[in-house]
Amino acid sequence: MDPTLAEMGNHLSDAMKILESGKLESEQGKERRKLSWKDFPGPLQGDGQDVVSILQLVQNLMHGDDDQQGHRRMQYVGEQGHMALLGHSLAAYISVLERERLRKLTTRILSDTTLWLCRLFRYENGSAYYHEDDREGLVKMCRLAINTHYEDYATEGFTLLSSKHPVIYQSAACRPGLGQHLCSQLGLPLSSLCIVPCNTMFGSLHQMDVALLDKLIRDDRESGKLPLLLIANAGTPGAGHTDKLSRLKELCVQYNMWLHVEGVNLATLVLGQVSSTVTAATKCDSITLTPGPWLGLPAVPAVTLYRHEDPALSLAAGLTSSQPVEKLRALPLWLSLQYLGHDGILQRIKHASQLSQQLLEHLKTLASIKTSVEDELNSPVVVFRFSQDNSAPSSGGSGEGYLAGERDILDALNRWLGEQLAQQVPLSGVDVVELEDEGTCVRFSPLMTAAALGTQENDVAALVEKLGEMIPVLSCTLRFRQDFKDEVLQKASLSYIEDQSWPGLGGVRYEARTTDLDEDKRQYRVERINSDLLKKLMELDTDLYFSDGPEFCEEKNCIFIGMATEDLDVAELVETIVSIGRDIEESGKLFENMTEVVRRGIQEAEQQLQKANEEKLMEEGVLRQIPLVGSVLNWFSPVQASVKGRTFNLAEGCLDSTEPVYSVKAQMIKEASLDSPKSVAKQFPGQKLFRRHGAGSDSVSDTSSVSQLEESFRETAEVPQEHHVHIVAEMALSDQRVPEGQETESVDTLR
Repeated sequence: MDPTLAEMGNHLSDAMKILESGKLESEQGKERRKLSWKDFPGPLQGDGQDVVSILQLVQNLMHGDDDQQGHRRMQYVGEQGHMALLGHSLAAYISVLERERLRKLTTRILSDTTLWLCRLFRYENGSAYYHEDDREGLVKMCRLAINTHYEDYATEGFTLLSSKHPVIYQSAACRPGLGQHLCSQLGLPLSSLCIVPCNTMFGSLHQMDVALLDKLIRDDRESGKLPLLLIANAGTPGAGHTDKLSRLKELCVQYNMWLHVEGVNLATLVLGQVSSTVTAATKCDSITLTPGPWLGLPAVPAVTLYRHEDPALSLAAGLTSSQPVEKLRALPLWLSLQYLGHDGILQRIKHASQLSQQLLEHLKTLASIKTSVEDELNSPVVVFRFSQDNSAPSSGGSGEGYLAGERDILDALNRWLGEQLAQQVPLSGVDVVELEDEGTCVRFSPLMTAAALGTQENDVAALVEKLGEMIPVLSCTLRFRQDFKDEVLQKASLSYIEDQSWPGLGGVRYEARTTDLDEDKRQYRVERINSDLLKKLMELDTDLYFSDGPEFCEEKNCIFIGMATEDLDVAELVETIVSIGRDIEESGKLFENMTEVVRRGIQEAEQQLQKANEEKLMEEGVLRQIPLVGSVLNWFSPVQASVKGRTFNLAEGCLDSTEPVYSVKAQMIKEASLDSPKSVAKQFPGQKLFRRHGAGSDSVSDTSSVSQLEESFRETAEVPQEHHVHIVAEMALSDQRVPEGQETESVDTLR
């Protein structure tokens, strides 16, 4: 072996070990890094760095925040992935070869890769175009179609298009933004794009309406337009359904149009048994393949296979290039396909298809789960949705069977279901998809995720197990939503918040009962009460999840309750919210009145101090107030003055005398009784709040499906019935003379 190639392979292996090791640098290194690149770009070092240091920098950039946010493991890159990465390094090395040797090598790489792909995917006599952006192949096909229909396009340009506008047709189920991207790249107006609706009366709801397409083409031809190209799906991005490719091919032949097909179902062409609808794609003019996610190959290009007999037009469309460097795009794929071999490629595609069938078989046994698959025997994409039997639409409908607002509620619950499944079973690769007819669904597409995540049969079994645990929770939540609303509407101090996008029981707001405040003060009080109420509810020992609502919720100062279990006592929940809210409101009123009470007490204390000084002056006489004279008189004839202190009862807001304190050597404080907050609902030993006693739903409540609070609050089972607040301020009057200005100091001390 060439020593340079061997060294390159060793360096790549060492680099991958460093990047995948997950070992971070030392604490000393972290401190130094904070001053260099952590927060701002640093200058380029003059003496350079070695390879290990640079790789360590890359590794720190990739995993630098793992210690704060939890370790996030990268996607596993297997040996076949290492071959793809080696291909990028080899492409840079090969590009420096002499021109003739480079031309021979690139020609061999292109020929081999194209031959292998055409045989694997049953596309006979095809050519291949390799591109990084998976939409770029379709752009080139449009250019090829334009050069084919407009013979002088290479010299006349877009002036030819003004007399006969080209039209590009695409299904309404195509990925969003595809048609707009084509028009932008081709310089065509959006009027050149025609969106063909899907079937609405019969057949799949995700297949292109062929009869309507035929009518649209005829209308465009009669108006002087040129039908140019049709984009069809072999596996729609949302539900994985395949258009009627055979019938569409007949229409394209009839009207001399180019037929391009893309979709995940094209991967099944390598299998021994393929549905006839997908096999029809091999007769189309071009297909786009994405072997990277199908086979778990990172950074490999997408491939567009096409048939065309004129090399000059292909060159004009940019499908072929005389630059050898551009031909090296196929090198990573060339290496990876050789490493996997025919059997390895077949095994990966077959494994993904078997995972889909395994999940589909289990879903059939689960109640309240509706699936949306095109072919139950060969569908590589499984889309399912939670739906109550009494609210599910008919098989051929479009959701019109739902009651008003119930569709949005089910969408919210299914969105929560998909997020929970993706979080608790991450290796399953499920995600949430929005479909026009079905609504929000959960999608399982192992052809796009299994190879990268390493999904196995036990992951599908774990997915089904979690789904079985969550179905009762979803059913109970949907059933208790109306009960919760009815209970809230019966409480004058609560307002029900209608938010159908919230996955849970619903929202509520505690309304302040005071009506003598202006709007701003009332809103502030409502905000404070509901904020404190939310904190108190979150501290309770319960399985319920309390939140301030969705991120973009229009309603403010609300409390939203999450998913419910079968043993939930809705009436007790609402009564507890009212009770805690009332306690918070009354406590707030007490503190709001505290300022006024203290102010009046200080004023009264000032008046009594002034009166006491006047009485002292009258009792002792004027001579005792004169310096030196008063001291002599006090020495010869002491005055027996009694202490006249005052105590301020904050609860009653009044001043009392402290004479009983000094007379009996004990302070007699009047008992002030305040309204006591009601205790939290009675709780049996070992039972959490808001559960009906004796309800047989232990298996449901113990599940991890419901979001549980991490902290529990049980400092007191009952709030004390009496609460006393006493602030004692003693204002003792000494038997000696009070200097001038001493009265003011006493008042300031009290304040």
